[in-house]
Amino acid sequence: MQLHVDISKTFRSAGRRFDLSVAFQADSQRVVIYGASGAGKSLTLKAIAGLITPDDGRISVDGADFFDSQTRLNLAPRQRKVAYVFQDYALFPHLTVRENIGFGLNRGWFNREARHSRADIDQWLDTLHIRNVADQYPTELSGGQRQRTALARALINRPTALLLDEPFAALDHSLRKLMRKELDQLQRALRIPLALITHDREDVEVFGDQVVHLRDGRVAAGLADALA
Repeated sequence: MQLHVDISKTFRSAGRRFDLSVAFQADSQRVVIYGASGAGKSLTLKAIAGLITPDDGRISVDGADFFDSQTRLNLAPRQRKVAYVFQDYALFPHLTVRENIGFGLNRGWFNREARHSRADIDQWLDTLHIRNVADQYPTELSGGQRQRTALARALINRPTALLLDEPFAALDHSLRKLMRKELDQLQRALRIPLALITHDREDVEVFGDQVVHLRDGRVAAGLADALA
């Protein structure tokens, strides 16, 4: 994946100001954006996904421009064809696992023309090992099952890249280790480009083929010192 990010945006809230000014070029199937809380990691990832709009700059993936302030280009999130998994997974509590996954389909799970998509959903239930909880609701699931459901919903449309916001932060240590291994194997099997944000050094060790270190809204030097 060729990921080009060169953006700036000023955020103001409750009398405070935060300036995001991030520029980097990544050429790897696995990119980790690393930094402490408040460094601007989530803001950067959301800008790539189209969930926030920079004040200025350019974002492109594999040569395709997502955002360019000079030409006033700003593709909608769906047009970018990337999948975004939130830290809290953002599952719909009133929908079952199967319905949550189906909701991710472009055609719409509740559209009659999409009934044949049941086979697609079944495939992802099996791939993520959650068929046994297909008819359960998010509140009935373990943390790992919720994450697998969110991944299945994100991947069912065959996105060009997978964006993950602190994917293991809500899990306990033992489950975190297991889910890292599962995501590692899944990414290698699907060969889907992955960009992940984290403040955890173990995530960097597993997924950090290329690492971008953020500090106070900017790309920082000295990653080796930060990880020491």
